[in-house]
Amino acid sequence: MPDVLILLHTEASSPGRIGQMLREKGLRLDIRRHPLGDPLPGTLEHHAGAIIFGGPMSANDSDEWVGREIDWIGTPLREQKPFLGVCLGAQMLSKHLGGTVSPHADGLAEIGYYDLTPTEEGRAHGPWPRKVYHWHREGLTLPKDAVRLATGETFENQAFRFNGKAYGIQFHPEVTRLTMHRWGVKGAHRFVLPNAQDAAAHLEGNLLHDAPVRDWLSRFLDSWLAP
Repeated sequence: MPDVLILLHTEASSPGRIGQMLREKGLRLDIRRHPLGDPLPGTLEHHAGAIIFGGPMSANDSDEWVGREIDWIGTPLREQKPFLGVCLGAQMLSKHLGGTVSPHADGLAEIGYYDLTPTEEGRAHGPWPRKVYHWHREGLTLPKDAVRLATGETFENQAFRFNGKAYGIQFHPEVTRLTMHRWGVKGAHRFVLPNAQDAAAHLEGNLLHDAPVRDWLSRFLDSWLAP
């Protein structure tokens, strides 16, 4: 079975539903926590693809590992390996390609479930879920030569593709209900941010919107890994 490289950013981080689905599809997970000292591979020759997940840090942080990880994204791009950036990972991909990452002009956050609208190009990857789960205060600009796949009202760029193999998504399809409970406890202080939803809305949204997200993610991963 081939490995998928999984880059996580805290000791407690998990690939969640994405990891579960990859295993169900017959792949192994090579999980590394680069900020905690795990090395980045010099090549993905023996990997089926790579995924960079989210974290509480910013793609603009001055920590040496942040810049090193952003630079490392050139490895899957050069080797034409499937690459997926989730939230922070998508912002890192944007920065690698010359884009920028910054807070909302009005200080708004997306923490909870928010509408997602596919573009014409994005509908080829559909059907998309109507609402998806977010946990972020920064957004990304669309890099040159990237294709926007989905938009949102608060942050315009919600999903994009670059060069056919690399994808960035601003939302969190990997989050399970258990993870949502954990984030809600550890990050409860963020529920007061402008535009953020409270804990009850998160759990209610999970009951209403999780099934379409799960179905979309399974189809997306099949397409992402296809030769």
